[in-house]
Amino acid sequence: MRVAGARRQTMVPMVLALLWVVALAAGAVGVVQRLMTGHELSGYTSTIPWGLWVAAYVYLIGLSAGAFLLSTLIYVFGVRRLEPVGKLALFTALVCLLAALLAIWMDLGHMGRFYEVYTRGNPRSMMAWMVWLYTAYSVLLVAELWFALRGDLLARSAQPGFRGRLAASLLGRFGEAFAPSRGTAGDPDYDATADLRVVRVLGAVGVPLAIAFHGGVGALFGVVGARGFWNAPLYPLMFLVGALVSGGGLLTFIVAFFWPERDGERHRDVVSLLGRITLGLLALYALMVWAEYSITLYAAIPASSRPLYQVLGGPYPWVFWVFQVLLGTLVPAVILLARPRSVGWVGTAAFLVAASFLATRLNIVIPGLVEPQLPGLDRAYIDSRLTYQYFPSVMEWLVLIFVAAVATGLFYAGFRGLPLVVGRKEVSS
Repeated sequence: MRVAGARRQTMVPMVLALLWVVALAAGAVGVVQRLMTGHELSGYTSTIPWGLWVAAYVYLIGLSAGAFLLSTLIYVFGVRRLEPVGKLALFTALVCLLAALLAIWMDLGHMGRFYEVYTRGNPRSMMAWMVWLYTAYSVLLVAELWFALRGDLLARSAQPGFRGRLAASLLGRFGEAFAPSRGTAGDPDYDATADLRVVRVLGAVGVPLAIAFHGGVGALFGVVGARGFWNAPLYPLMFLVGALVSGGGLLTFIVAFFWPERDGERHRDVVSLLGRITLGLLALYALMVWAEYSITLYAAIPASSRPLYQVLGGPYPWVFWVFQVLLGTLVPAVILLARPRSVGWVGTAAFLVAASFLATRLNIVIPGLVEPQLPGLDRAYIDSRLTYQYFPSVMEWLVLIFVAAVATGLFYAGFRGLPLVVGRKEVSS
């Protein structure tokens, strides 16, 4: 029995590694197609210029903002029960941010001109402000993660092997990292309390910054007066709550299934608390969606209601009813209510919440574009590139798989190489 169990434990990582390699290779094919042919192989049309990649970008940005805002519960508001996941939440936020920027970079018509938002950005543009806020957020995120990790890196830097050398390299001690014999752990001048104060200040600054940039994503849609489906004052708040839901689900899933010590009562308490937080946020988001949809349908203003009917019963109603409602809301809610102390069940429910939230983002991005802005416009000119129907092409899915594989690889490398889940006490009494 022990031999069979050990064999299964060996086989599972090998199968996952093989799947990751296949996904990365398949995704690379899509990236090559994107670089060589531009958007020719995409499912976009002249009337629908945004699609899967924009929805993925909004989704991934939400994961990043949600994970970061949850980290502030520890570093800013001192929720001690969650302190083991503080550094992990920051690193998750960073990886999701990088993945989001990669996804939206693939969507740009001229990928090499991304820098012009800094050199020629319009200060009255919501999109320009969003990019500038991302830049400030990324710098703050890296700095906060550095100060949160520094004490653990110092403790690990004298250990033998790759992890010790990596820790010394990250600390800038390259001579020590590649010396034949390892040095002594720690630094007599290191002040853990000072680092914790810096982390707390950076986290406090990051709260309004994260609210501004992800609320700004909602505002980017909400200020488009020509698109009635998007022109909703509630969007910035919905985007913020949605970020917390998806980010909370992702963090709960990671802690539930990938924590080094998964048998202890403390681990169960952390997962259970994260599950309850995710459930509460999910209920709030469901209430906001109900308010937005019910009022839109009751008012029956065609510019807003017709796209909503496309969501509920158009060519792809299963995106809403199966993924957003059933798998993304009802099933996780039932699991979290019925089995709140089961690590496996809570982790599964959290995975459903986090993974299915991409459908929620698709149901925001695409419906706002599928209705003609003038009656009869869809019949005025007939051409395959003027249609109001959209479904992602194979190339678009492959590029998204590539982004997911890169993010997974980055996360795994950091999870294995950095002291994200062990270390000194982080939250003072």
